[in-house]
Amino acid sequence: MGELVERVDDLDRVVGVVDRGEAVRRGWLHRIATTICRDEAGRFLVSRRSDAHSRFPGHYDVLVGGATDVGESYEEAAARELAEELGVGAPVRFLFTFMCRRGISPIWVGVHEAVVTEPLSPDPSEIAWWSWMTETELAKAIDRWPFVPAGQEALRRYRYPGPHAAGPQPPP
Repeated sequence: MGELVERVDDLDRVVGVVDRGEAVRRGWLHRIATTICRDEAGRFLVSRRSDAHSRFPGHYDVLVGGATDVGESYEEAAARELAEELGVGAPVRFLFTFMCRRGISPIWVGVHEAVVTEPLSPDPSEIAWWSWMTETELAKAIDRWPFVPAGQEALRRYRYPGPHAAGPQPPP
């Protein structure tokens, strides 16, 4: 077996443990923990995935993250992924969850925020390029560059909070 994840239902309740590859192939919901990183000036971290990345190679993203391990909370996974992908130990603050059906398989996305004050040391197998962008710069880039679908949706919900930004979402 490869990477094990918790299969969840439409209300984000655990229904079993499965191989992540199988979850993707079968379209089973599973959890992804992510973080929107800001610097002390309020700029957003934007990265481009490596061309060898297994999911959305060469795409841009405002999220840093990955699958939650079995028994791991969204917050624990977000902090772990931040350390693994960027080499930083910034505290993460939980914001919201949402179900994303766009992309390669349906996922529950736990979105966090972190203010990163230490130097980044990105994992080159994950991140090929990165930069800090103002909200105006990011708004222009997100319309021109290929972005990961969950990142686009998370950014929209982050920038325009409301009832859509929290809790279970009905299927389309």
